[in-house]
Amino acid sequence: MNLKDTIRTIPDYPKPGIMFRDVTTLLGQPRAFRRAVDEMVQPYAGTRIDKVAGIEARGFILGGAAAHQLSAGFVPLRKKGKLPWKTMTESYELEYGVDEMEIHEDAIQPGERVLLVDDLIATGGTAEAAIKLLRRAGAEIVAAAFVIDLPELGGADRIRAMNCEVQALMAFEGH
Repeated sequence: MNLKDTIRTIPDYPKPGIMFRDVTTLLGQPRAFRRAVDEMVQPYAGTRIDKVAGIEARGFILGGAAAHQLSAGFVPLRKKGKLPWKTMTESYELEYGVDEMEIHEDAIQPGERVLLVDDLIATGGTAEAAIKLLRRAGAEIVAAAFVIDLPELGGADRIRAMNCEVQALMAFEGH
């Protein structure tokens, strides 16, 4: 099975010229989903991972499964106003504005080793904000793992420039 074949491409979504890479088709196929999670966590087997942090929303699905495989805790990184306890916030730029991401203040203990997980890395703005937030919380980021990389948009290089290992299961040209 070629995992790349399980990704649906939707032209001109959410705007003209964008080729949206839809990971939900991979998630809906049990063997593909299992293999993707296995491949995401394999490089860290035998490595101490205390927590897996998943970026809302598809990062929750992948991150929860990865945390289970690694016998680690799971930490949700959510949009502002969605977490019920005291939070830390990090702002980041979107194509048309600014957004904010939050984590519970007590989600990470200083020195905990964290694997960051999301479905896709494009420009890297969201992942950069997540790494900044996790580091402020005291995390040691082991790596950032994605199903899809869009290398032309430079996000993976942006994250590597933060001294963070990046892993992606596949890459798609274009955006």
